[in-house]
Formats: sequence, structure tokens, C-alpha cells
Amino acid sequence: MSEPSRAVFLSYASQDAEAAKRICDALRAAGIEVWFDQSELRGGDAWDYKIRQQVRDCALFIPIISEHTQARPEGYFRLEWDVADQRSHMIAHTKTYIVPVCVDGTVDKGAVVPESFLKAQWTRLPSGETPASFCERIAVLLGGAEAPAQPQPGARPAPSVVRTRSPHRWKILTVVGALVVLTGGWQAWRLMTPKAVSHVVATAPTFTPPPHSIAVLPFVNMSGDKEQEYFSEGLTEEVLNSLARLEELHVAARTSSFSFQGEHPDIATVAHKLNVGAVLEGSVRRSTHMVRITTQLVSGVTGFHLWSQTYDRNLGDVLKLETEIANAVASALKVTLLGNVSAKIELGGTRDPAAFDAYLRGLKLARTATTREECRAPIDAFTEAIRLDSDYALAYASRSLIVWECAIHYSGDWIQHGIAAGVRTDAQRAIALAPTLAEGYVALSLLESGRLEFAAAGTACTRALAVAPNNDRALYVCSRLAGSLGHVDAGISAARRGVALDPLNPGIHRALGDTLRAAHRYQEAIAAYKDSIAMDPEHSAEAYARRGLSYFLAGDLAQAQASCEAKPDYYESWVCQAVIYHRLGRHDAAAAALARVVHLGGDSAAYQYVQIHTQWGEHPAALEWLERARRLGDPGLIYLKTDPLIDPLRNEPRFQAIMRELKFPN
Repeated sequence: MSEPSRAVFLSYASQDAEAAKRICDALRAAGIEVWFDQSELRGGDAWDYKIRQQVRDCALFIPIISEHTQARPEGYFRLEWDVADQRSHMIAHTKTYIVPVCVDGTVDKGAVVPESFLKAQWTRLPSGETPASFCERIAVLLGGAEAPAQPQPGARPAPSVVRTRSPHRWKILTVVGALVVLTGGWQAWRLMTPKAVSHVVATAPTFTPPPHSIAVLPFVNMSGDKEQEYFSEGLTEEVLNSLARLEELHVAARTSSFSFQGEHPDIATVAHKLNVGAVLEGSVRRSTHMVRITTQLVSGVTGFHLWSQTYDRNLGDVLKLETEIANAVASALKVTLLGNVSAKIELGGTRDPAAFDAYLRGLKLARTATTREECRAPIDAFTEAIRLDSDYALAYASRSLIVWECAIHYSGDWIQHGIAAGVRTDAQRAIALAPTLAEGYVALSLLESGRLEFAAAGTACTRALAVAPNNDRALYVCSRLAGSLGHVDAGISAARRGVALDPLNPGIHRALGDTLRAAHRYQEAIAAYKDSIAMDPEHSAEAYARRGLSYFLAGDLAQAQASCEAKPDYYESWVCQAVIYHRLGRHDAAAAALARVVHLGGDSAAYQYVQIHTQWGEHPAALEWLERARRLGDPGLIYLKTDPLIDPLRNEPRFQAIMRELKFPN
């Protein structure tokens, strides 16, 4: 196509190919240029970023609607529809862009189409038979003027369109448009939705992405099989992690980048929310032995494409492919990479396709495991990866982490059953195979923390951050550990670094709150917990409870009570309620809250009983439970050094004796 900006784009389901071809032939016969993809691989290889760009650049977008499109809510043509819908929001006030065509009796009422399609008048061309009047109308639209609608039987009346603009709105749009043009960003402006524009108006002064900053959006699975989602997601994560190992780059962490999954957001929105200068997006299509990856890098500031490439590789060459992508991204961002880049990118990986596949399955399963039974599947997947490649460091580290997490959350007797030994063996094996792989040290630090070996845990975390200062998991785990060990400045610094890399992750904001509370900086802790809650109100029971205790420590009992009652069926909320109700003089309610903790936790909640009895002023009972917690090896004792709720006990000789036994590092 010589002039794609003047072309018509025909979007259709494969079952409507014949009808679409009739429309295409009629338009071309009238001298109208049409983008019409007839490749047999349509819906797979054909949905690449060339097509995405054609949708964005075409003069008119014609979606062909039929019973087939209604029956396929996840068809690949809908990816084209989504891009067209996003663009239509910005240009609908100036000209017609979307011209829906229905080729059968499908009615618009209740149709599964974007809202912008319903706002336009549908043209009905049964089976794609196209009269000259339709071609004439399209020619007029391409000429830049509105054509009179062609009345057709059963056609939906065209909605009235108000062409006048609010003077105030026009001033705002003019100012924003001028700013974008001055920075070379007309492309970004053209592609932004009204929501994104308002976001830019509100946040432009504070949008200051770090140099060489990038986000990696989840690669789209183009394999035509939803069961392959784990592969596209896992491959995205591997590319993201490999880029994050390059200290020259600032890479948004997985949780924040994957928060856009399934949304098809515009680049400007992603860039502003993650505060990055560029966005890498892509698609993956996998066959038995091969994988096709299409990638493109887009500037978050200007909206211009910086680089794009399609790779066809044997599955055994994925590690080399990650290195190629990293080098290409660095070149596009004008970054000079130092040292052995391939060694950093390929760290801890495998060249065995079956082992790689098993590992990616394990990653997906590990993220969805919520019971002891569900934990078995990811452990088995990582074990399979290790069986296929006994030198697969990432698989050892991942198995170590998932075993520890599942044991600590779903099994109170994990140490007695020898689970700890397996965690240690896997972590040490990962470190031996890849001494600069952070995940092995993170697993080792978690293990040592659970065993109350605080000095060893701190050493492992120090090493993790030394070899991978941008590793989001290391920043989360090690910031909280540093705060607990009394190294509050280091903990706060690591947590703030985590927030900068993972701004949409409620967990890292909660970790920042934990380190600030350990530093007795309660108002700042409250703000961090509020940020965590705002990102995921439905699953923020921990943040509500900890915010409540921070309010309590700051002396605001009303806010403390409200926060601790926000998620009333969570055990930390009961601890919070027990403390606050007692201070309010509601002793029966406080006792009832404690009873709920006892019923759920038994002796495993020994440390929580120390907190409650300390705040109730019952120091002998608190010390009794503290000694029992020490005998039981309660992992909660890691908080003892800096927990503000324990402060009233610190001058007690029995308390000081236990502190000496625990051997907290200075």
C-alpha cells in the first residue's frame, strides 16, 4: 500500500471472508484503496503490529458484523475492533471514521460490539453485495466531507451529533495538543482516548520518566488456543526479567506491567501510570517446535515507534532470542550496555525446550495456587523442568520459593516435616549454578527468616540486592526484613525503590507501610497503606488492618476502629480489633476478637497474643506467650526488635533475655 493513511481497512471474521471480498472488490473497482488481508494465517501471524498500525492509520475502518462475529467474543478481529474503538474516541468529533457494515440480519440492539459501533449508522449489505451508492458514500467520506446517509430497509437511524464544542474544552484540548506537538508527540495525541487526555492534563507536569525506562506489556497469545496463555505470559515475564538484569535500564516490574492484561490500553496511559519513557509490546505464536514473536517498542512520550521486529525461532533458541531483544531495545533507547550482556540475559536459563515449557507452566500455576492441594501442580512442573535439565537454576530457585510460600501459608508444621531442608537444598543449588541470580538468595533469606536465623537472612538479602538491585521480589522481601532488623533507613529506601519499579503493585506499597511503621513514622505508613488499598480495595485486608494499627499508634482511635472493621473476617483485623476495643473500654468485644484469633490460630498465633496482651497492659501474660513463641520458633518473632506494639515490654528483664537469645544483628 503506497498511502496507507488514505486506505479503507476491512475487518471481518474468517467465516465472512466471501462477503468481505465482495465489498473489497466493489470498493477497489470504484478506485478506492482497501487494506484486505486474505492470508490463510489470518488471526495468527497476520495480527502483527503492521496490522495494528494499519488500523490506527487508515482513513476509514469498516467492521463487518454478522452472526459469526457475535458468536466469537474473543475472535482476532476483535483486537482490530479494540484499536479502532480507541482511535474513534479521539477523532469522532471531527469526522466519520467507523462505518459498520452488517452482512446478514444481525440487529444492533444488544449486539456485542464496541460502543462506538452503535453510535454510527449501520449499512446493510446482505452477503456483501455492494451497490454503487455505498462506494460513492465511501468516496465522499474519504474526501473529508460528511456524506448523506443512504436510507436502507431496517437501518438504525443515525444519532444526532452535536458539532459545537465547549470553548473551555477547546482551550484545554488546544493547549494539550500544542504541548504534545512541541515535544514531537502528535502521534501519541492522535491515539489517546479522552480518558488518557484528561490524565495527561492532570499529570503532565509530574510525568518525568527516568532515563532509559521501559515497561513490558503482556505479549498477546496468537496461538489460537487459550491453553497456551501460560506460554505467552511466561515468555513475557522472562523477557521482562532479562531486561531488568541490565542495570542500565529502569524496567517496570511484572505486577504493574501485567495489570494492563486484557485491557488493550493506549501507550500514553501505560507510560504515565508506570512513569516510563517507552513501552514494549508483542505477540507470540507457538507451534510444535517453533515460536514466532513479534515485538515493537513505542515511545511513551511521543507515541512514535522506536523499533519493531518479528522473530521466528526454534524453541531451543529462546535464550538467544531474549538477548537479541534486549540488545535491540537498548539500541533503540540509545543505551550502551556494559559487560557480557548475554551472560546477564541468559542467567539461570535453559536451552531444553521441554524444560522451558515445564518451567513456564510452573510459573503460571504458582501464581494461582491458593491451597495446599493447588501447590502440588507448580511444584511438580518445576520438578519436571529440573528432571529435564539438572542445571536449570531458575527452576531450582522457583521450586524453592513456591515450596516455602505454600508451606508457610498452608502448613504450620513445615519445619518438622523436613520441608526446610528441601527449600535450602534448592536455593543453594540455584546459587551454585548461577551465583548472580537474585531468586536463589531471596529464597534462602526467606528460609533463614522463618528459622529465626536473622543474621543469615540479612546476609542473603544483602547479596540478592547486590547482584540484582532492580529485582522486584528482592526489594519486597528485603525491605521488610531490613525494617524488622532495625535497619529502617535501608528498608525504607529499598521499599521506595520497589514502589518506583512496581507502582501499581499493592504489595510493595504495603511493604513500604510496614517499614515506615517499624520506623515509628505512622502518618507516612498510613499514607502508604492507603495507596495499597486504593489499588485493590477488595483484597486489601492486610493493609486495612495494618493501617488501623498505625492509626492506633498515632492516637486516632476513630480512624483506627473504622479501618480495622473494614475487613472483619481477617485474622489481622481481629488482632487490631482486640487492641483497639480494649483501649476504647469495650472489653467484651476485645475478648471476643481475641477468641477468634485463638480459635483460628491456636499456638501458631503466639506472637499475636504477645502483641494483644502487651497492649492490654497484661505484661506477665505477654511475657509467658513470648517465651512460648520462642520455644515454638514462631516466625513472627522476626518483628520483635522494631514492633511498636511491643514497646511497653522492652525494659522487662525476661524480654531482654529473649532478645539476646534471638541474636538480632546490630
